[in-house]
Amino acid sequence: MRRLVRSRALVLGARLGLLALVLALAFPTAAQAHGIVGRADLPIPVWLFSWAAAIVLVVSFVALSALWVTPQLQRQHRRRLIRLPAAAEWLASVVGVGLFALVVYSGFAGAQVALANFSVTFIYVVFWVGLPVLSVMCGDVFRAFSPWRSCARLIVALVGVVRRGPGRAPLRYPRWLGMWPSVAGLVGFGWMELVYVLPDRDQPSTLAALSVAYFAAMALGMALFGVDEWSERGDGFAAYFHLFSRLSAVTRDEAGYVCLRRPLSGLTDLPLRRGTVALICTIIGTTTFDGLSNGGLWRQNELSLQAPFGDLGFHQIPAIELTYSAGLVLCILLIAGIYRLGIVGVASIGDRYTKDELTRTFAHTLVPVAFAYVLAHYFSLLIWQGQAIGFLASDPLGNGANIFGTSAYQINYHIISYAAIWYVQVAALLAGHVGGLILAHDRALVLYDEPEDAVRSQYWMLAVMVAFTSFGLWLLSAVGT
Repeated sequence: MRRLVRSRALVLGARLGLLALVLALAFPTAAQAHGIVGRADLPIPVWLFSWAAAIVLVVSFVALSALWVTPQLQRQHRRRLIRLPAAAEWLASVVGVGLFALVVYSGFAGAQVALANFSVTFIYVVFWVGLPVLSVMCGDVFRAFSPWRSCARLIVALVGVVRRGPGRAPLRYPRWLGMWPSVAGLVGFGWMELVYVLPDRDQPSTLAALSVAYFAAMALGMALFGVDEWSERGDGFAAYFHLFSRLSAVTRDEAGYVCLRRPLSGLTDLPLRRGTVALICTIIGTTTFDGLSNGGLWRQNELSLQAPFGDLGFHQIPAIELTYSAGLVLCILLIAGIYRLGIVGVASIGDRYTKDELTRTFAHTLVPVAFAYVLAHYFSLLIWQGQAIGFLASDPLGNGANIFGTSAYQINYHIISYAAIWYVQVAALLAGHVGGLILAHDRALVLYDEPEDAVRSQYWMLAVMVAFTSFGLWLLSAVGT
């Protein structure tokens, strides 16, 4: 039986390999986005990258089918390293609250120039891009540093002292609401970053005001439904960082020990609430639209895309915002549609599971893909603009201060070459999609009694990963025109 499974995997893998190569070459090469570096003078042609990427995925699929015959990731196999003192978490809370206060203060009191103000670089580079990378490396660090969670916990502790007993949230979090508040929060942030076109979008005072508003909304949610309950379901940023932290080989158990676990195994027990799939598709779709809307294809057709809204009587700015809003929503729906199409194929392998059950069951396989898109898309932004924190820390208000003696530092754009950035981006895409294949194959071995059925079900997930890889390479492959 095992030989039969292996031979069929090889035959179908070869067929899908040809399809993968066609798909990899079918996408035009005309897009570039924020933080994405174009081809520059690459040592080999871009089309060869596409061929190689498709081949890597197919070879990985065939190897998994032949060699990975029992589930390996359904248990984390944790190994304790050290126990963190209780004071460490409170120290992290103080640091998180202090950084938040600095962001707000510099946003309101500092120079209203984006690149000269600490708040803008911290929010868009360190917080939005750096924290996901840190989460994959070190686990869910944002849980300890979250300023709104820290303040809410302090208030709950003080109330408990006054009442001489633990306080309870006045409301029970509605089960039907699931992760949808987090989805709304991430869509809102993406809309502000990618759609809102007025000049004050990147103005420090605007970002500071929005930060305070988000803080207030999170504090209200935690006051009504409980700190942990709302943090896990209603805080979009906490949900975003927590998803990526499950990729990490580092975690912390309930006793406070820092533990090592098998990479990717933290995703297999991901809680599947309502809106979880939408949350992951939103992350991928938002990053996709960031690349698409800054590429040559979108720019060349932008006026024609705005024309229908202009014909309806909208002025220029509302027409632009409506066009970009539609593009953002369509990108999220496109990602969800590709995933759903793969699930429809998986569901054709017998009638034991419904499409909705399989959609939730395989949702965790998209998390490595989401991180791959984020890292590939924003790597150049992180590696270059992230250096600005070195001098902005000394002059957070942009008024000429030199607190730490680093205000004269400058960004070193020669720290890494364009070609090296391209290699990192392609490697991130491949690693993320191979990780998705591994998770999908491991879960299929759990779902299906017959190994042959498990392999057959993953033909469709291979097609999904090839589609995502091809689309990601298209976004990375050429300089915008």
